[in-house]
Amino acid sequence: MTNLDPAELAAWLADTGRGKPVLLDVREPWEFDTCRIEPSQLVPMRELPARTGELDPQADTVLICHHGSRSLHAAMFLERQGFARVYNLAGGVAAWARNVDPAMPQY
Repeated sequence: MTNLDPAELAAWLADTGRGKPVLLDVREPWEFDTCRIEPSQLVPMRELPARTGELDPQADTVLICHHGSRSLHAAMFLERQGFARVYNLAGGVAAWARNVDPAMPQY
């Protein structure tokens, strides 16, 4: 599992020569409705064990939450399930809003 800072993720998403990662947001629906990094997919952390089969274990997968703690735990869980290319967005959407997209709503 690798930690990505928001600038690294922004550069990855902007790089047209590199495949895009799956952005997996593990927050609650109300948090996701408040703000999100597009094109994130919502899978609340409590649902992740039951929904792991919906995910590609070979895909580059970036886990996202509010501050980076829940996503870190979710990333470690996915690694234990055999996911090979898992990343945690360090600082979560809060750091993304501060460093990449200041117009993003915050909570």
